[in-house]
Amino acid sequence: MEEALYESVSMRRFVGIDLGREPAPDETTVCKFRHLLEEHGLGRRLFEEVGRYLQSQGLKVSSGTIVDATIISAPSSTKNASGERDPQMKQTMKGRQWYFGMKAHVGVDSKTKLIHSAAANTCQRARLGDAAQFVARQRDPRSTAMPLTAARPRRFAPVAPERPRLHPSQSGRYRKLTRQDRLKNRAKSCVRAKVEHSIGILKRIFAFNKVRYRGIAKNANRLFVTCALANLFMARRHLLRAQGT
Repeated sequence: MEEALYESVSMRRFVGIDLGREPAPDETTVCKFRHLLEEHGLGRRLFEEVGRYLQSQGLKVSSGTIVDATIISAPSSTKNASGERDPQMKQTMKGRQWYFGMKAHVGVDSKTKLIHSAAANTCQRARLGDAAQFVARQRDPRSTAMPLTAARPRRFAPVAPERPRLHPSQSGRYRKLTRQDRLKNRAKSCVRAKVEHSIGILKRIFAFNKVRYRGIAKNANRLFVTCALANLFMARRHLLRAQGT
């Protein structure tokens, strides 16, 4: 961060630092500031404040939401001072490959693709309650699609009794996909692409594909801040048009 502030003029203008009057904050100062954000839960409050600002600019959340989860990998090596892995990070299997880390749940608006809800938890099992909370916040549960909970639909009967199943149909050894199955998969992919686009921005644009700290709480604070930045990034054209630039 310190080197980036010295090299980038736009970053210094964004944080309001004039090198002619004061130096850029060093690594210790930035670390203490991050600890203050984590201690007071300001990451979540910042995420909510950005959401209210976008709504005031005309980007309102519609009645439908798409909930999905993504795996954020963590170092699995034990070559450290304690000689063990992060105890709050777990391993899980996706497909036929094992992953070690945590799981980030995001709730995306089905119209604007903006992230309105986020949660972080262990990667060992899916926290279905987080996805249920996302659904309960919406007024129309029938317009809600949740790829995360398609494997266990019974737990979501009270909050989303008629939610569509967005997992694509797969062919087997003795069963081939029909033309109708392929058309359904294409329609499901068009819906899933909205939440995958938001997750892709989190991982590719803001490099949130790996955890940076030990523990769920610290990385959850980073998740909220990154989601706020991702929303501003996705709404940048709308905001620039609103300002007349």
